[in-house]
Amino acid sequence: MRLTADGATPASRLVLVESLETDDGYAFDLAHPLFLAAGDHLAFEGDRLVVFRAAGERLSPAGSWSTRLQGGRPSRHRPP
Repeated sequence: MRLTADGATPASRLVLVESLETDDGYAFDLAHPLFLAAGDHLAFEGDRLVVFRAAGERLSPAGSWSTRLQGGRPSRHRPP
């Protein structure tokens, strides 16, 4: 499922998230899976993921950045 992490676009349904991939080949791998409920919003603030719950709660789950390589293992680092 494609999720938009712009802070404004809500999740359309309940989703279990383990990692989020960007269009330019990076991924944010969560330390623990996260359930997003319908109406929750995602955003990146600097290198951190922020979840805005529909009920008003704000979370910043732990995770790390990696690059997705075709035919190889991910390389662990933050994007520029």
